[in-house]
Amino acid sequence: MKELDLERKNALWRDPRAIALLMAASLTTMANATISPALPGLERLFSADPNAAMLTRLLVPAPSLSVAICAPLAGLLADRFGRRALLLAGTVLFVIAGCAGLVLPDLPTIFASRLVLGIAVALIMTAQTALIGDYFSGPARSALTGLQISARNFGGLVFISLAGWIAVLSPRLPFAIYGLAILFLPLMWRVIADPERAPRTVGAKPDDSSDGAGPWRVSLALLALLQAATNMIFFVMPTQISFFLASRGHASPVMTGAILGVLMVSGGCLALLYPRIQRGSGYGGVFLLGYGAMALGFLLLPLAGATWLLFLAAAAIGAGYALVSPSFVALALNLAPRAARGLAGGILTSSIFIGQFCSPLISTPLIEAHGYPGLFQGTAGLLASMAAVAALAGAAAWLRRRTGAEPARSPCA
Repeated sequence: MKELDLERKNALWRDPRAIALLMAASLTTMANATISPALPGLERLFSADPNAAMLTRLLVPAPSLSVAICAPLAGLLADRFGRRALLLAGTVLFVIAGCAGLVLPDLPTIFASRLVLGIAVALIMTAQTALIGDYFSGPARSALTGLQISARNFGGLVFISLAGWIAVLSPRLPFAIYGLAILFLPLMWRVIADPERAPRTVGAKPDDSSDGAGPWRVSLALLALLQAATNMIFFVMPTQISFFLASRGHASPVMTGAILGVLMVSGGCLALLYPRIQRGSGYGGVFLLGYGAMALGFLLLPLAGATWLLFLAAAAIGAGYALVSPSFVALALNLAPRAARGLAGGILTSSIFIGQFCSPLISTPLIEAHGYPGLFQGTAGLLASMAAVAALAGAAAWLRRRTGAEPARSPCA
């Protein structure tokens, strides 16, 4: 089994299309969280703005609003006109909009540039998700969804750690990091091509299912809602952790960068093991382990009296999130028919960023009402409940298979 896993991963690393898609995946974390270490400095820089406190916090999830609105439309465009053009155009727009914060004069215009950045992310992520489904299937697709999360996390480690160091010099400098995406364009241009479309047979009925998934639209909608809630919870970290650390006497952006770096490293490492864990425990077990780890991390945050406990809490949250995230992509691609993979990718992408955008809008008032301990303890309780539901769902699926009531394995089992 280990030899098969190694052979599968080596095959993916030898495929330039997989490398290009992993490069595109790394831009996801860069889009939002890269400027997290600079938030307190930006708030001080634009302190004359009466809305500086809220606008500064919204700079991180601002792209999420545009993604949430534009991703389903991008999915329809990808299904109709192909994925390649969307991926390349999105990467160019990503560089331009991301770097704009270096020169824009005030918070409202920087906020507007972040909204444009979200349009670029919608194009990139929708095309990338659809291409994973087009190029790969079976175990290779499962392995690539895990590697995708690793690319996001290790890319986030590099980008956020770098941002933490250069934010000490100026809170504007982290915006320059978005220019690194231009280095990905040559490989994307060379190896990404739209797959040939399967010819339609005269009189054939539209394919509304995939791999026996049944009413895939309803299942996809429920999956998108769960992913939105998961990302809303996880995004408490990049939007609030710098302010929480400042309240604990760790005001340096280097500390914020280090905490978020641990978050990314732990997630990136665990995501490499995702295919093996998923095969051994099923999706129910993956969600149980993932939500359980996140609950432990949020429970530890307000109790951490020593710095190493803060890093342990961040590691648990990052590992848990990285464990559940590939399952959303794998399940969505299993559910949706080939002709609708762009739309499925758009809906899934939209749900990620709806959760991210809503995160500070919900968490900030909760902090004002209950403080950071109340927010973190309540979040831990919610995640523990989600883990319990996952355990029940996994046990029910296992019992159905054991009793023969489920002759074919469901994509959600």
